[in-house]
Amino acid sequence: GADLVGKVEAGIPEDDPRNAAVVADLVGDNVGDCAGRGADLFESTVAENIGAMILGIALFSATQRVEWIFFPLVVRAFGLIASMFGVLFVKYREGEEPMDALNRGYYLAIGLSVVFLALTTYLMMPANQWYWFFLAGLTGLATSIAFVYITMYYTEHRWRPVQSIARASLTGTATNIISGLSVAFENTAAPVVVIGLALIGSHWLGAQSGLQGGGVYGTAVATMGMLMTAAYILAMDTFGPIVDNAGGIVEMSDAPADVRKGTDALDATGNTTKALTKGYAIGSAALAAFLLFQAYLDKVKLVQESSGIPKANLMESVDLSKVEVFVGALVGAMLIFLFSSFAIRAVSNVASEIIAEVRRQFRTIPGLLEGKARPDFARCVDITTRGALRAMVMPGILATGVPIVVGILLRAEAEAALLMVGTMSGILMATVMNNGGGAWDNAKKMIEAGHLKDEKGVVQGKRSEAHKAAVVGDTIGDPFKDTAGPSLHVLIKLLSTITLVLAPLFI
Repeated sequence: GADLVGKVEAGIPEDDPRNAAVVADLVGDNVGDCAGRGADLFESTVAENIGAMILGIALFSATQRVEWIFFPLVVRAFGLIASMFGVLFVKYREGEEPMDALNRGYYLAIGLSVVFLALTTYLMMPANQWYWFFLAGLTGLATSIAFVYITMYYTEHRWRPVQSIARASLTGTATNIISGLSVAFENTAAPVVVIGLALIGSHWLGAQSGLQGGGVYGTAVATMGMLMTAAYILAMDTFGPIVDNAGGIVEMSDAPADVRKGTDALDATGNTTKALTKGYAIGSAALAAFLLFQAYLDKVKLVQESSGIPKANLMESVDLSKVEVFVGALVGAMLIFLFSSFAIRAVSNVASEIIAEVRRQFRTIPGLLEGKARPDFARCVDITTRGALRAMVMPGILATGVPIVVGILLRAEAEAALLMVGTMSGILMATVMNNGGGAWDNAKKMIEAGHLKDEKGVVQGKRSEAHKAAVVGDTIGDPFKDTAGPSLHVLIKLLSTITLVLAPLFI
């Protein structure tokens, strides 16, 4: 709302203090990319810990080694220590890309995680089996690095995807949107290949231990490995709204243009780090989805056995040829699209209220556009806060209600299909929205930095027609990357948690 009514309609700069919605915009960056992502990754680590510990119970029953259950907690603690050292190691050197300084700290955190992972597996696991699980954990760490680079490729202005969106802006808003959607859909391929290789590799490595259930536990260790650097990734994510808000303060305080140029460069890096976290979160959710799915099957089997159901009738797998199971799978895929629709519509509705309010203030407050009067910032913050809380009611009911209804009406196997297909659809949809939105945003930043020239060699900067097209594209990308995409991470893990906890109801 702030972007559309300020930059496109009124032709005033981003974060201009004459725009009543800019404070709400800056507040939104904090709650979305700091508090929101923190809650998301906290839920990731908790859900994965629980899933891995449930799988560890089966290995404990076979070996009587309690370490299988406590291993996830110890690895997570070492990951926090590695992340702390990584953060301390970040130092900016004059003339380099800001991303390079952040990457150095990340590589240190990764290196320490490898050492701590080797130590933990060696001390906690049987002497003839620890190295298989260490290699499975390394697979998870390699997956996190792959996701970081895939996200950087699709969201940094140095690479083809963002550059193609910026060039498409030269011919108008429609081509910007078409190009942005093309990049968003394209970027699902590489993450799926990486997730597939990680799952197959870690499962195979775990199976080489010779333990019953070792393959599935291998995927759990890979997830633990991937999440060892979660705290550092979250710090990189928080960097984004900090530099974005710094740019806002520079604009509001009427600082010199060269100061804003510096904060814009940091802001572009912040867009990439925010996208990295979302890619990382969805990658960890994908790995965790498999282990949580296995945990659900184990839980159902345990409940069936305790209920006296004959061994021949136990649910060992999911048969999609059964009509009720197929319907459950179909509902799982539909849930992702309907949930995304509610999230995006909420942004649209409240943005419309914001635009109407800012227009009203421009119209009714004398001297506002001339900079002689102060807008009512609090009114816009109030509209967005109330709108956000109100808009969460339906998605919340949908996310918790649909799996419960399907499980009770269609039973446990259909619920497993809903969980499996819903998770797959959610991973793909979240990838489309997260990286697509980040690419749109940085295409706009690339034009604002003066890196785009038309066919005559004329630089297309701020307030050019190409810039206006890029602002509209970015405004579409905002609900993708800041609302619906991150919310899908939560939905995926919520599906796993609900089905796991309520499994006895679905037997």
